Parts: sequence; structure tokens; C-alpha cells
Amino acid sequence: MACALKANFARYKAHLSMVLLQILSAILYFITEAAFNQGLNPYVYVTYRYSLAGLLMFPFAYFLERNSRPKLTLALFLELFLVSLLGVGLPINMFFTSLRCTSPTFVASVFNTVSSLTFVIAILFRMEVVDVKSPRGIAKIIGTLISLAGVSIITLYKGPALQSLWDAPIHMKRLSIHENWVKGSILTIASCITWSSWYIVQTFTMKKYPAQLSLTTWINCIGGAQSAVFAVFLKHKPATWSITMFGIDFWAITYCGIVGSGFLIFIQLWCMKEKGPVFAAMFNPLQTVMVAVLAYFVFGEKLYTGSILGGVTVIIGLYLLLWGKEKDQSYNKSQEQSSSHVDEIKVTDKEEVASTLKAEP
Repeated sequence: MACALKANFARYKAHLSMVLLQILSAILYFITEAAFNQGLNPYVYVTYRYSLAGLLMFPFAYFLERNSRPKLTLALFLELFLVSLLGVGLPINMFFTSLRCTSPTFVASVFNTVSSLTFVIAILFRMEVVDVKSPRGIAKIIGTLISLAGVSIITLYKGPALQSLWDAPIHMKRLSIHENWVKGSILTIASCITWSSWYIVQTFTMKKYPAQLSLTTWINCIGGAQSAVFAVFLKHKPATWSITMFGIDFWAITYCGIVGSGFLIFIQLWCMKEKGPVFAAMFNPLQTVMVAVLAYFVFGEKLYTGSILGGVTVIIGLYLLLWGKEKDQSYNKSQEQSSSHVDEIKVTDKEEVASTLKAEP
């Protein structure tokens, strides 16, 4: 019994890790929005958050991976700079700016396109193979198209808002900037495209720099510095950088820095190394469900019928893609086993022929 549980845990360890990641990410949405509603600037928030994560992870990366960390060359540093720009500098700043203009439910729903976009880019780079004649290949194609259609519904059709049946236990004070849906939609989609590119580029970088703790530290430090440049250019007032000690902005930066930028990025890197970039991006629909439930029942967020219809469509499409991906892995594994078995037979036949020839006078 214990052996069976241990075997199942080892088999689904990556799946459970990604589920945990989505739960912690859903909480991050609301802590961040609460801080923004108290006046915290998104660029300053991203700078503090990733700088804190980088500083906290530095000693662990330095001592634990001292012998396994590759030598840092100029070419590798430039690649790390690009990875940080695609993973932090551009998408995170656009993402959280869009959160101020729309709502957590909307942003989480559109964020599901990352899975489909990552799948399309992976095909272009020949990291994913699609057999259009097999059910698994057709499922991946149809799933991608359905999920993109769902996001189009979320973006283009808002629909009437659902009436809450009871008062929300937690109320958030809204800023006047909250409701610029055109600007928010553009920024959210742009961040998703950039993030999808990051998943692919990150996979290539991990082959050259397999030290995951050190790589996470570099991404956080460089990403924090890039965001600081954005913040200095766009926000010139020194008061923008002030943080209230033990206020909501302090706790948002602390939680998102330690959990969101440190722990979660490390989990993502590990899952991408074990299962590939498409697998790591497939679990985003769970985040949409968790954010929508928390937003509507706990925080009193408006829930629009367009978001519900589009969200359900996106989830159906993405899990068709997940089914096709799982079938692909099973098929490839069986092909590898049969190929190795054939090779063993050939080797055995050659040995038998050689022994027969030696036995002849």
C-alpha cells in the first residue's frame, strides 16, 4: 500500500506541484489588487518584489549549487538578460498594469491563452509534433482553436453582470482608474504573448544553465533591475517608492516576492525540465476557476456572463489539448520501448550468428 502511494506520488508529483502553484497564484491576484487599490504603483511593486526574491534566494543558490553552476560568460549573461526581459521585465509589468484597468477574473481568464500560444510556438520550433491523422493530434489542434475562441469571447463580449446572492465578507476599495477595459485587454494579451515566448526560450536556456536555483535568482535580480528602469522613467516622484511598514503594500511585496517570484518560479522551472514547456503552461485554467470563485463569493467582484462563457470554453479547449499531450507521451514511450526491444533482438541475433560461425570447423 505504502509502495503504491509512493509510486503514484512520484508519477503525479509534477501535476500536484502545478496545482499548488495555481492555488498560490490565485491568492496573489487579490493581495496585489488590494495593494494597488491603496496606491501602490505596479512598476515599483514589480521592482521590489523581484529584487526581494533575488536577494533571499542568492545565498541558497550560491552555496547549494556552487559545484554544479556553469561558468557565466558574456553570451550566457545576455541570454539570461533576454530570458528575464521576456519573463519579468515586459510581461509582469504589463500584466499588473492591466490588473489595475480591468479585474482579477478577466485577467486570469485571458491568461489562459498562454497555454495555447506556447503550444503553437512549440510547434514552430519543432518542440511539439502534431500528427493530424491521429486522434491525439486532432485533439491538440481542436483544443487550441477552442481555447482561443474562448479568449475571444472574454475579450469581445462582456455581457450582463451576475447579481450576488449575499454580501461579500471582504470588500475592496476601488480606484477610479479601475475600468479601462480597452487598455487592460491590450496589455493582458501582449503580456500573454511575451510570457508564451518566455516558456520556449527558458527551455533552451535551461539546457545551457541547468542550475535551477541560480537561474531563478538571476531571473529575479535582472528582472527587478529592468523593472526599476521602467519605474524610474515613468514615475519620477520619490513618494512613489515609499512603502508603509506592515501595511497591505508591504505584505503584498513580501508574499509575492517570497512565494510568487521565488518558490513558484522554481516550481515552474522544475516542471518545465521534467515535462516540457507545454505541460507547465497547461494548468493555468485552474487558476481562472479559483480566481473567479474567490472574486465572486469572497471579495464581491462583478462576474460577467461573457467571462463565464469564455472561461468554460477556454477550459474545455485546454483540457482537450492536455488529453492529446498525455496520449502523445504514452505513444512516444511505447515507441521507445518497442524500438529498444527490437534493438535487443538484433543484438541477440548477431551474437548467435557470431557464436555459430565460431563453432563451425
